[in-house]
Amino acid sequence: MTTTATTVPTDLTFAAVEHAAEVVAAEVAPTPLLSHPLLDRSVGARVLVKHENALPTSAFKIRGGIYLASALGDEEVAGGLVTCSTGNHAQSIAHAARLAGTTATVVMPGCAPEGKRAAVEALGARVVVEGDTMADAAAGARQLAAAGAAYIDPTDPRIILGHATLYLELFRARPDLAAVYVPIGSGTGAVGACLVRDRLAPGCRVVGVQSTAAPAVWRSWRSGEIQSAEATTRASGLATSNGYPNTHPLLRAGLQDFLLVPDEDLDAAARRLATVAHTLAELAGAASLAGLLADPARPGTARPGSPDRPVAVVVTGGNASSDEIARLSA
Repeated sequence: MTTTATTVPTDLTFAAVEHAAEVVAAEVAPTPLLSHPLLDRSVGARVLVKHENALPTSAFKIRGGIYLASALGDEEVAGGLVTCSTGNHAQSIAHAARLAGTTATVVMPGCAPEGKRAAVEALGARVVVEGDTMADAAAGARQLAAAGAAYIDPTDPRIILGHATLYLELFRARPDLAAVYVPIGSGTGAVGACLVRDRLAPGCRVVGVQSTAAPAVWRSWRSGEIQSAEATTRASGLATSNGYPNTHPLLRAGLQDFLLVPDEDLDAAARRLATVAHTLAELAGAASLAGLLADPARPGTARPGSPDRPVAVVVTGGNASSDEIARLSA
């Protein structure tokens, strides 16, 4: 499916998202958007769950890999791909390399779960472990790419456009949403949500959610300047230690709020999804529900005939580690 990058849209426009959606739809079906009555009762609001855990690789980030594969240039395909990731982006790039008929090397920090490393290798990519943080892995990936491969930044505009297709599905189905809660690692998903919301559901609040144990992007959003912070969260998908120049200004412009929640709240949200929505979510994937529960502006108690507009939470990934699964019964 490879074409040269000059033949496909890569600017962050609504039209480019629509084009990306056509590419993604040729590879994967739309994910379910479901109501779970016990979850509504538990939360006290009408909640719609976007089940991105139903995708191949069990995470929304495969959308970015699919669109990237369609937009790679000839030199990128010839040289192979190099990127850095704690897991779900890694699998998406491994999948992209398969689609494009090229190779992929993924540099992962030591904190990346072993199961995610194995999943990347199973997709045919080479895994290199470098350092303890995403910053270490990013430096290692750039060094490897200097030998002639194409470095794929996790916030590459082609990745963002692929991720935005999630929200095109969501807002086309439910333009009446009062709010959508989006887990934030690098912020690509939240940028996509804001981009589509502005066109299809301008009355919807987009609320970012990050762990208190990895607050770099939140600090950047609050201060207006790129910040760094230690990332010690157990949620690998949120374990970013720096703000990202490609997403920072768009998050600043687009998010209505940005909440920090402790890892213990992520565990509690994952347990709630498992028990009342029968959904296995990794901690990053449960962050959206944790954010809803922590939001003082969330809608009031759901009741028959309530005029409250529904809200949406996005289960961005279902790749729970063995430790995360064990804590579901804690």
